[in-house]
Amino acid sequence: MDDFQATVPMRGDTPSCGGVLRGRPPLVHPSAVVEAGAQLAEDVTIGPFCWVSAGAVIGRGTVLENHVTIMGDVHIGEQNHLFPNAVIGGEPQDVSYRGTRTRVDIGDGNVIRESVTINRATEKEEGVTSIGNGNFLMACSHVAHDCRIGDHCMLANGTLLGGHVRVHSRASLSGAVAVHHWATIGGWSFVAGLSRVLHDVPPFMLCEGLPARPRCINVVALKRGGFANDAIEGVSEAHRLLFRAKVGLEPAREILRTKGMLLPDVLQLLEFLARQQEGRHGRARERRRAA
Repeated sequence: MDDFQATVPMRGDTPSCGGVLRGRPPLVHPSAVVEAGAQLAEDVTIGPFCWVSAGAVIGRGTVLENHVTIMGDVHIGEQNHLFPNAVIGGEPQDVSYRGTRTRVDIGDGNVIRESVTINRATEKEEGVTSIGNGNFLMACSHVAHDCRIGDHCMLANGTLLGGHVRVHSRASLSGAVAVHHWATIGGWSFVAGLSRVLHDVPPFMLCEGLPARPRCINVVALKRGGFANDAIEGVSEAHRLLFRAKVGLEPAREILRTKGMLLPDVLQLLEFLARQQEGRHGRARERRRAA
């Protein structure tokens, strides 16, 4: 760490009240560029040849390895780790974009690996591209404008999210998955590698294919996540009725009710599918684009 320099004066090493030492000032490598106006919290580390724009806010304990680029208004929380050649906050790759001031929000405890790109939003929704907490974005994955990712999601190498995609918490996308814009990936789902996601992926499902379709429930994740056996059985029976027996949504709901399987997780699945059916092209959020 001898190549680093502090960007703010030392605050002293006397304990604060309660006997806890204050954090160190941010460390910035001499070859890095941190524009005036950027806000760096205590314990931040900026590695060699990074670029941090004036609109950046970086929370405590976050580490930028070498050659990380932060562009525009980007708010990054605490204890994140960004690896070489990641580019966060680039302009949206949307031909209608005209320079509107939008931003990227990133929560706490995320790992963003080599050459990941996360684009700023357009003005077509809330003007925010957001990443929650505890996510793992592997090398060369891409998060397009206006996407929102929940907590504890995994995007494996080369995963591509089109604009306005929603990824709910605890979802996992394997290598080289491509997700159509305005699609939604339900929570606790898994999308197998090389899949082409044209439609919403229901929660709790394992999907794969060209295009991706629900094949079975994501039972491994549900067991690891502590789901009760009756919840897993209910979701499994819902999958059998809806995707194997091809029973309609309302008849399936009634069958599950008579079997005592209409549990909260099953209701969540049914509500997700109802919204999907109300949308267009198998994507619930297409209604927003139409509007």
